Amino acid sequence: MTEQMRTSTRDLEELRRRATVWLRSKVGDSATVSEMSRPSENGMSSETLFFTATWNGRATRCVARLAPAREAVPVFPSYDLESQFAIMRLAREKAGIPAPRTLWFEPDPGPLGTPFIVMERADGEVPADVMPYTFGGWLYDASPEDRRRLQDGSVAVVAALHRTAFTPAELAPFSAPGLRAHVDAQRAYYEWAHGAYRIPLLERAFDRLERLWPDDPGTDVLLWGDARIGNLMFQDFTPVAVFDWEMAAVGPCELDLSWMIFLHRFFQDLTASAGLPGMPDFMRAEDVCRTYADLTGHEPRHLHFYELYAALRHGIVMARIWQRRIHFGEQTRPDDPDDMVLHRATIEELLAGYEPAS
Repeated sequence: MTEQMRTSTRDLEELRRRATVWLRSKVGDSATVSEMSRPSENGMSSETLFFTATWNGRATRCVARLAPAREAVPVFPSYDLESQFAIMRLAREKAGIPAPRTLWFEPDPGPLGTPFIVMERADGEVPADVMPYTFGGWLYDASPEDRRRLQDGSVAVVAALHRTAFTPAELAPFSAPGLRAHVDAQRAYYEWAHGAYRIPLLERAFDRLERLWPDDPGTDVLLWGDARIGNLMFQDFTPVAVFDWEMAAVGPCELDLSWMIFLHRFFQDLTASAGLPGMPDFMRAEDVCRTYADLTGHEPRHLHFYELYAALRHGIVMARIWQRRIHFGEQTRPDDPDDMVLHRATIEELLAGYEPAS
């Protein structure tokens, strides 16, 4: 879990030089870009760059998100940065969520070789993915009261987005609404990512979803999509920035809630498999759903379905990341394709536990 996965094939100094040329075209010939770096945990989908931009005598610490290069074996088939830019503005200005302050969206791939967005950089602490926060660190060492404050604040971010009314025009950039459209899109993503090397476990999960399909999936809301505490930045256990909007969609609120709950379970299961206690009392489904209901008046439903779906969605992503590691010589292809799903045992457990009555 401590290995650093290769996520970019781009040279930082060349990016800095080209970013300076681009910035001067926006704000004037005196602009400069300096101190360009990548975060220690760069995203495994879009590429993230940190830098300082100076113009008109003012230095601004910035973050750029770039669509990945094709040769980097991207996690997703497409990267709609314009929609990400739009939802961050909507979340900040209409829902009152601390999404990053957006500065520019550049659709032209010419300046940096790919479209990109630029935001102001925030300061704070982020629960780590590598090593997972369940193994140790500032959140692990926090008091139960502070952990709960962070948990409730994270759920409040999701609730604020869901209870905000958006116009049809504001929702138009996102995928077709509804649970069926969401699942169909995941099937298409699976085929793109793994059609040449199929993963039976994930296909079994898709089949089981059809048998568990809820009679009434519920009202559609604007979804963050990648709702998890690892995409939040905190100061004093309070959210101050909300990242990674590339999976935004329109669908039932349970899609965000189940993702948030499952992603903690994913890390907790990894920690338990290493013989460590982890954080079993954190982000429990009953606590998350109770807080959400108190904030919105909506009682989350059909959690068996949504938990399995969250595990399946994450399985597609994790197996795709394994494919990238094979491409870069960091991993070998397993004899059993199901082993490409890091949380295989969890999905198998969910499949065994959610067998519908005959």
